[in-house]
Amino acid sequence: MPFSTIIEPFRIKSVEPISFTTREQRQLLLRSAHYNLFLLKADDVLIDLLTDSGTGAMSTHQWAAVMEGDESYAGSRSFDRFKHSVQDIFGYKHVIPAHQGRAAERILFHVMCKKGDVVPNNTHFDTTRANVEYVGAEAIDLPMPEARQPGTVLPFKGNMNVAALEELIERVGREHIPLVMLTVTNNSGGGQPVSMANARAVSNLCHQHGIPLYFDACRFAENAYFIKLREPGYADKTPKEIAQEMFALGDGCTMSAKKDGMANIGGFLCTNDDLLARQEENLLILTEGYPTYGGLAGRDLEAIAVGLQESLQEDYLRYRIASTAYLGNHISERGVPIVLPPGGHAIYIDAKAFLPHVPLEQFPGVALAAELYLEGGIRSVEIGSLMFGKAAQMELVRLAIPRRVYTQSHIDYVVEIILRVWEKRAQISGLQLTYEAPFLRHFTAHLEPAA
Repeated sequence: MPFSTIIEPFRIKSVEPISFTTREQRQLLLRSAHYNLFLLKADDVLIDLLTDSGTGAMSTHQWAAVMEGDESYAGSRSFDRFKHSVQDIFGYKHVIPAHQGRAAERILFHVMCKKGDVVPNNTHFDTTRANVEYVGAEAIDLPMPEARQPGTVLPFKGNMNVAALEELIERVGREHIPLVMLTVTNNSGGGQPVSMANARAVSNLCHQHGIPLYFDACRFAENAYFIKLREPGYADKTPKEIAQEMFALGDGCTMSAKKDGMANIGGFLCTNDDLLARQEENLLILTEGYPTYGGLAGRDLEAIAVGLQESLQEDYLRYRIASTAYLGNHISERGVPIVLPPGGHAIYIDAKAFLPHVPLEQFPGVALAAELYLEGGIRSVEIGSLMFGKAAQMELVRLAIPRRVYTQSHIDYVVEIILRVWEKRAQISGLQLTYEAPFLRHFTAHLEPAA
């Protein structure tokens, strides 16, 4: 019989102090950061849910592997262990390391795309969209229609709209679609999983038209566990077996190992295409490093090799999914509007419904994130009009939970702060831009209270 209490499947061997501040101090800090939580110093944050990327705690086995790091410039044995671990799960012929996921994206789109091309995705995340657009191609999101309805409960709201993909191929022509991407889980869509049936349907359509299918695999282990829990026929399969089956449907992938690689830095690009791999490695040498280290230290390659396997452990995944759902369910039960059902790595608050009195041009998501920091020192991130501009489909605030970092009492505190802000939501005002960069403006934007 399962227990209702969520128990972390690990013991704590080392601790790091976190900083407490007063509301008055946070008011000054927020003003100095131009109301952009990216510009806060980490020491001024109590609970940091800005991202789950690279912010996790490594295991004893990972730290032990770090000491085995071979820092040879070429032909490092650490690369061999890294490559073996990647191929054991993903199965692709060529494994190209990079310093993080966006570097893999930049290389992929630089080699495969040109001006006028179209890249479909269930939903592009910020760096993916920016790298597509930087080479002059168009990033098109094709989520299932229910994905844009935060309160609708479906088991696989991360799915791609296969009918819309087929219509797009017919409309623009296969020659203008160099690849299709499928993001698992669908981060911008609320951390929602993609079903195996949907991945297979997308794969069949792509291969019918001779279009390569690439996975954005950042949170592949969480997606595999959702399939195990929710999709008929997979309950008796391991997360690893499910992941292997899914990746066999594709032609390659990009991966930020800072997510389900359980490491603090790193990523990779995989492909089965020999010619593309040669071109990608040439660009890697120019901008990242030699193909057996790709901008990473040998110790980083070792940490990723171990972390990829650890991310598929069922005890860990059971705790991970349950802990995230605990946060989402507790605030949803009190009326807080979130993307349902809770995702794997984060909870997404529907800022438009939370602050209906704040117009979209005054960035309700950013305003809500700022208020959560003021109330309790919690750092989150807006996923809406500031991040995506006109491409934004929803106004969300993401609370991304780092892996193996916070305990259940931390999550209870987050619940308490969100509910406090919910009670006084009518008092929250919007913000206006005073500075924005031409690309990925949310990282460095300056804002102030709206006039």
